[in-house]
This record gives sequence, C-alpha cells and structure tokens, in this order.
Amino acid sequence: MTNKDIIDQDAIENLRALNPDDGDVFLKEILDIFFDDTPMRIADLRAQRAAGDAAGFIRAAHSIKGSSSNVGAKELRALAERLEHHCRNHGTEGTAQDINDLESAFARAKETLQRLIKPV
Repeated sequence: MTNKDIIDQDAIENLRALNPDDGDVFLKEILDIFFDDTPMRIADLRAQRAAGDAAGFIRAAHSIKGSSSNVGAKELRALAERLEHHCRNHGTEGTAQDINDLESAFARAKETLQRLIKPV
C-alpha cells in the first residue's frame, strides 16, 4: 500500500492553506488531536460492540469517519464507513476483524501523517 492510498495529500495541503504563515504548527495541532482522539474512538467501538449497542457503535464509527476525512486519512475513512454501514444493516455482529483492520489502518495513517509534518 502506498502513501497515496493511505493519505489524501490534497487534504493536508488544504489544512496547511488555512494558516500558511505558521509552518506546520496548525497542521500539527490538528493531527495531534486526531492522534489522541482516534484510539479512544476505536476503544469505544470495541466497547459498543461488546455491549451490542448498535447506535453507540454507529456514532463511534461515524466520528472516526469524519475526523479521518478531515485529515485525509482515506483508508481509515473507508474502513470506518464500512463499519458504520455494516452496523446499520447487520448490527455489531461480525465486526471484530474490521475493527482490527481499522486499528491497523489508523497506525499506518498516523505513521504517514507524522512524516508529512514539516519541522517548525
């Protein structure tokens, strides 16, 4: 899998354009929030799955989908969307491997995004 499959570079450039005079300070702040928040959302997915709470599961998947889209994490966004749609149609059953895949996609996105931040 290439970086292009993992991250939408245009999304990164759009974030940089929001504050072009600060180097990557703003981008780093946004990514730090994403890096801190996403593991909590993944843990929430696991908890909602264990509880059989489809509504909570859908909310957590939707949250990951949105934040991933904001930072251009294409692979992660697609997996979160798949989980959201699966749960809407079939409940939380059969989602354990997809959550594991989502967690791996987050690790790849985080690694790739960290390499894109210019030193400040």
